[in-house]
Amino acid sequence: MTRSIRRSMCAGMLVLQAVVLFLTGIVTIGMTELATGASLALGLGLAVLCLVAAGMLGRRGGYALGWAVQVVSIALGFLITAMFFLGVVFAGLWATSYFMGATIDRERAERAVLEEQWRAEHGAEHGAEHGAQDGAQD
Repeated sequence: MTRSIRRSMCAGMLVLQAVVLFLTGIVTIGMTELATGASLALGLGLAVLCLVAAGMLGRRGGYALGWAVQVVSIALGFLITAMFFLGVVFAGLWATSYFMGATIDRERAERAVLEEQWRAEHGAEHGAEHGAQDGAQD
C-alpha cells in the first residue's frame, strides 16, 4: 500500500507552519507587551502543536487537530496583525492539501482497482508484455 498523499501534503504544511509559528513567537518579543518568556513559550508551544498534529495525521483526531492549528494561527492576528494574513494563507494551503490530497488518494485507489480488473481480464502474461513495451518507449 502506498502512503496517503493527503497525509504527506498535510504533514508537510504543518511542519512549515511550525517553523513560521516558532518565528512568530520570537517576533512577538519586540512587537507586543508579552514578556520574553511568554512570547517564546507561545511560539515554541504552537510549533510543537503543529509537529504533534503532523505526527497524529494517521490517527483519530489528527486532522481535527490540524484544523484547530489553522484557527489558532488566524486568531494570533489579535496579537500580531500580520498573522491574520499568514494564518489565512496557511489555512488555505492546509485546506488545499487536505481536499486535493484526498482527491488524489481516491483517484489512485480507483486506478488500482481498474488496473487489477484489467490484469484479471487480460492475464498476467499480457500485462508483462505490455509493461515491457512501455519500458521500451521511455
